[in-house]
Amino acid sequence: MQPVLVDIKVDPDNIHKPQAIRKAALKMAGMTDSPHLRVDVVRRSIDARSRRPHFVLQVSITHAAQETAGQTAKQLPPSPAASASANDSSAPTAPCPQTGSTDNRKGITETAAQQATPPASRLAAAHSLPEAALHSAFRPVRPGPHRVVIVGSGPAGYFAALTLLEHGIRPIVLERGKDVNARRKDLKKLYTEGLVNPHSNYCFGEGGAGTYSDGKLYTRATKRGNVGRMLDLFIAHGASPDIRVDAHPHLGSNMLPRIVRRMRESIQEAGGEVHFDAHVTDLLQDGGRVTGVRLTGGETIPAHAVILATGHSARDIFHMLVRRNIPVEAKPFALGVRIEHPQALIDEIFYHHSPRHPNLPPASYRITAQVEDRGVFSFCMCPGGFVVPASTAPGELVLNGMSLAARNAPFANAGLVVEVRLEDIAEYAMHGPLAALEYQAGVERAMFAAGDGITQQAPAQRVGDFVRGRVSATLPGTSYIPGVYTAPLHELLPQGIASRLRKALPLLGKKHKGYDSEEAKVLAVESRTSSPVRIPRSPETLEHPAAPGLFPCGEGAGYAGGIISAAMDGERVASAVAATLHRS
Repeated sequence: MQPVLVDIKVDPDNIHKPQAIRKAALKMAGMTDSPHLRVDVVRRSIDARSRRPHFVLQVSITHAAQETAGQTAKQLPPSPAASASANDSSAPTAPCPQTGSTDNRKGITETAAQQATPPASRLAAAHSLPEAALHSAFRPVRPGPHRVVIVGSGPAGYFAALTLLEHGIRPIVLERGKDVNARRKDLKKLYTEGLVNPHSNYCFGEGGAGTYSDGKLYTRATKRGNVGRMLDLFIAHGASPDIRVDAHPHLGSNMLPRIVRRMRESIQEAGGEVHFDAHVTDLLQDGGRVTGVRLTGGETIPAHAVILATGHSARDIFHMLVRRNIPVEAKPFALGVRIEHPQALIDEIFYHHSPRHPNLPPASYRITAQVEDRGVFSFCMCPGGFVVPASTAPGELVLNGMSLAARNAPFANAGLVVEVRLEDIAEYAMHGPLAALEYQAGVERAMFAAGDGITQQAPAQRVGDFVRGRVSATLPGTSYIPGVYTAPLHELLPQGIASRLRKALPLLGKKHKGYDSEEAKVLAVESRTSSPVRIPRSPETLEHPAAPGLFPCGEGAGYAGGIISAAMDGERVASAVAATLHRS
């Protein structure tokens, strides 16, 4: 039979009741239950527009012998009555989908991901990692004639490495920072002593900026690549199969390090190399063609191609490209504050009820406003999360947000940022293609200078005081561990940013009652929303048009904005590199 897809509404009371969901799906499809029918949840989202939030499930109904194509789904077993009426004790109750299928071109065996799928009776999100090391079985690659260096081990870099292995090329990954375990010690010093290690922090180190963030896997860049394949690779390396089902999947910063480490193991076991504390400071060129890289200590590594996947905070790389007369371009971005509320208040605002139903996750949101011809919007919303210091150099202050997998902390936070166009920062035009970067860096230095000049304490203000232009006498509690102090952010922030935020907040509070309440506060500065620089590349070969052999990649190059889009760009660039090298 052809798969039948139906959408059903499920009350939170019933979301953990597979039999009830199966019954509702079959009723919606006009079908009678039978053990020969396979019923899978293939999509799960929450509709909170009404005063009674509910789940919306997309359910696929097929014959039990068939697969749910392209989905790691949650199968719902038949009712006992249906099983008994069929008198078939061998009827499957929860087989894993897609058993044993292999993509020969990619060389990836999917069995590991299938084995990671939890029993169908566990319909709710299973946020804990399996105990076994369930990473993809990449075939070992023999040494070949082509050397490809990947600069950066974030999602763009690691997915580029995995893709090169699938094309029979052993990659050499160079990461300026430390591995996921060693990074923790530097993050602790950042919290407790305010010491910023410029090579090991929330942005630099194995896994990139996403490793110690919420691990959001939602993307709107669905035309840039195969989102499902990216999710499957995460599942194959230990992520919960629920990321294939949830409309807005996330991994959690306590889960990501283990997943990232398993990806590294896949790369190494297949013949690739991963080097930490390997800071690339320069490119090697011969007649304009990029022929390798130079490290801090002077060591040179020759390569037939260099994939530049350094992330949006590698300012030294952008400066190096300008110094070498390799063209880069200033790019619009966004800048603003981190806004923090009690999670219970966010639940009240967006679920219309608090405390929320125990089967509902902490409420999240995405909100926008238009003020003075510029967009004001929320960014990287972290329900049940923490505000964290994301500075990458001494003398600057940068904030970001993160959540653990359970998202059960008492505060919610999000970036609330204003669109910055190049005409808004005309006074920085003297910096040429680095104009937006220098503007961004200047704001970060100003925020640090406003404090004690030592720690990563953040200037903060109650939302009402920020809007009215007065310093807060007191501040509510915060998740930001280095601490906050009361400050006039309406004066410290660039005027165009502060003015638009102060006008946007009452608009948002009117639309979402309570959002601008006295319990809310803003902290500064949220400035690393995206790269302020774009590195040009040919739309056909993805090489830099003025530097053959250099392949700009990922968020830092201006071609991605998040984990999944960066991973897809890494795959795309690696495939382009392989095609170029195989033609040569």
